[in-house]
Amino acid sequence: MDRTFYATLAQKSISGESLSRQTALEILESGEIELLPLLDAAFEVRKKFTGKEVKIHIINNAQNGACPEDCHYCAQSKNSKAPIEKYRIKSDEEILAEAKEAYESGAYRYCMVFAGRGPSDARIEHLSRLIREIKSKYPVQVCVSAGLLDSQDKAQKLKDAGLDRLNHNLNTSEDNYANVCSTHTFDDRLNTLKLAQNVGLEICSGVIVGMGEQRKDIVDLAFKFRELNAPSIPVNFLIPIDGNILTAKNALTPEYCLRVLCLFRFLNPKAEVRVAAGREGHLRSMEVMSLYPANSLFMDGYLNTKGSRRTKTLRMIKDAGFTINSTRQLEELLKQESASEEDFIVEDQQAILKDLNDLRPLLPAKK
Repeated sequence: MDRTFYATLAQKSISGESLSRQTALEILESGEIELLPLLDAAFEVRKKFTGKEVKIHIINNAQNGACPEDCHYCAQSKNSKAPIEKYRIKSDEEILAEAKEAYESGAYRYCMVFAGRGPSDARIEHLSRLIREIKSKYPVQVCVSAGLLDSQDKAQKLKDAGLDRLNHNLNTSEDNYANVCSTHTFDDRLNTLKLAQNVGLEICSGVIVGMGEQRKDIVDLAFKFRELNAPSIPVNFLIPIDGNILTAKNALTPEYCLRVLCLFRFLNPKAEVRVAAGREGHLRSMEVMSLYPANSLFMDGYLNTKGSRRTKTLRMIKDAGFTINSTRQLEELLKQESASEEDFIVEDQQAILKDLNDLRPLLPAKK
């Protein structure tokens, strides 16, 4: 492909001009579009709006398992047989201690995730108290993922408490949604995002790549997030967890994963595009290249699976010449981490479940 093609991609994206659906599909599947110049074009867009800064997110799996929904990709689903550690909502003390730990580890955003279909009125009041306390103690952004919202009033209470973002992933396209879940619809998820936007809450909504979707489904979602003007888009790659209904429908390659990230950057130039779950196992030796289209990542693993250890993630950022958005210096954080800790490596995309020590590291010891 002529070099002017890549320059045009970057120029259109920076100017706010959309791509055609045909070009979007070609980015994912055309052998004539070379990966390195494509990454370079995506990086020009990323650099224009977010420089060389990386935002680190840390997830707190605040409640694990016993979910009534049947999302086929999720280890917490009612139909999953994955041997996860199940527990009810953590104590306030534990959640606040983990917020402190996340801040001290360099997190820009602390993400609390709660299993279940959606929050009750009592849960909303509880979450509001937690958000207020976290925001009063630590200079960290707070994101909550609490399931489907059924009223604008609930979104307003979270906004009033100081919530920075509400997460609710669309995960796959409207056309493909019935193939990955039957207990709620694509429109249910979309309505939750719109309720949040109606009260002025920023939304965080992403995709899971590798669930048997067609490439047009990935394109549909990239355009949907553009339509929603979503400021935060986590791009997950399906982690094959034994016991889930969905394990490895699509054979994802590092190159394809990078093309997906580039597409989301071109269509959402100002967004925080996050290389999220599955980056270690699917990108493998090309993981660092994800930072050229993406400007955000998760540290300390995901909901029920481990990821790279902190030192490896921080060193990858530093070695590639990027910085972090944090009140802590990158060099300081690297010194803080133990040099003797062994790297955690995901081999052949094999998922390793977190144990109770990983999920609840600050749980007070039983006497």
